[in-house]
Amino acid sequence: MTMSVSPRAPRQAGIGFIFATALIDVIAMGVMIPVLPNLVRSMVGGDTAVAADYTMIFAVTWGVMQFVCSPILGMLSDRFGRRPVLLISIFGLGIDYVFMALAPNLGWLFVGRLINGITAASFSTANAYIADITTPENRAKAFGMMGAAFGLGFILGPAIGGFLGQYNLRWPFYLSAALALANWLYGYFVLPESLPKDRRTKTLNWRKANPVGSLDLLKSSPGLMGMAAIWFLYQMAHNVFPSIFVLFVGHKFGWGPREAATMLVVMGVVSVVVQVFLVGRAVRVLGERGALVVGLTCMVAAFAIYSLAPNPWVFYLGQAVGALGGLTGPSLQSLMAARVKPSEQGRLQGVNSAMMGICAIIGPAIYLSLLAFAIRQEAWLGLPGLPIMAAGAFCAMALVLAWRLVRAQAPESSATGQAAG
Repeated sequence: MTMSVSPRAPRQAGIGFIFATALIDVIAMGVMIPVLPNLVRSMVGGDTAVAADYTMIFAVTWGVMQFVCSPILGMLSDRFGRRPVLLISIFGLGIDYVFMALAPNLGWLFVGRLINGITAASFSTANAYIADITTPENRAKAFGMMGAAFGLGFILGPAIGGFLGQYNLRWPFYLSAALALANWLYGYFVLPESLPKDRRTKTLNWRKANPVGSLDLLKSSPGLMGMAAIWFLYQMAHNVFPSIFVLFVGHKFGWGPREAATMLVVMGVVSVVVQVFLVGRAVRVLGERGALVVGLTCMVAAFAIYSLAPNPWVFYLGQAVGALGGLTGPSLQSLMAARVKPSEQGRLQGVNSAMMGICAIIGPAIYLSLLAFAIRQEAWLGLPGLPIMAAGAFCAMALVLAWRLVRAQAPESSATGQAAG
């Protein structure tokens, strides 16, 4: 389907669609969080321990598929355009939710999770679309809107899933399918292409499509490899709370599901506020590199507060400091996008998504192991917040790299201007 649009139309329709895509897709994924483990448990005769093992396998499998497929979809979008890759992925995601809703046993459900990991890898293409249609000075703000969509989706999704799941464990899957397919219909009729044919790659190089081969792109521009290292460390740190939050606050403060859920909602709301209202302003005042350093500094301080908090009120104080950590991701993504050609944005975002996938695989193993060790040795160690300290260490390493980047690179406007040109 071809469309003739004015130059402003891709920006207006595109940003709206990409925001809706991220929001609906994250809601759809979040809807399954409260119900997937229970559906697995119902398939293994109610054995919680066995269900936990299979749930972990499903999570690792999903991360592996993200790691493998994100660079492939990114490269395909550089060659054939963002629109077809996005629409095919979203349609596949919708059909896959129906597949999982009808899955009669664990084998079929496992296949559904494999497909889900592949089709959900389209987030790399969505980020490439944002890079295509935004100017350098507005790019961080646009990436911040994507972050806000993620935060809002993870607030709404689990709440909706938990509500529907109490009536029927398969209803949330049907809702996820309906959301994804509605998004596909909206995109089919509204979404214009963002990457003109003259800016696309001419051929497909499958050697560069694998996660390792795609790293060659990071050597193509000064500073890009260092930024990728910052991105990896940042994503490693971000995995700490999805991995251990409920267990940690339950052990540390005696919180039950209600208190833990309340804190997660507060975190999500604060994150959305920062991404929507502060990212653009902070970048205008501090520049992208300055916002990156401020964001990482606040994350290091927040993780220190979280890990040592003697009571819940101090823990909430950490959230007030850590909220400004939301400046990190959009600023870093904008800096990276400015250093590659339009025909390479898909590959770049594919590499970023692949790193997120590998962090989602190894992060939980690191943090859960540290939490188990800290609790077992609490009598003499006295540090149940050890895994959060580890996350702070990852952020501290990222901060050192970011500070070196600020000192070593040319002035930001000059570098961005050269890349944009």
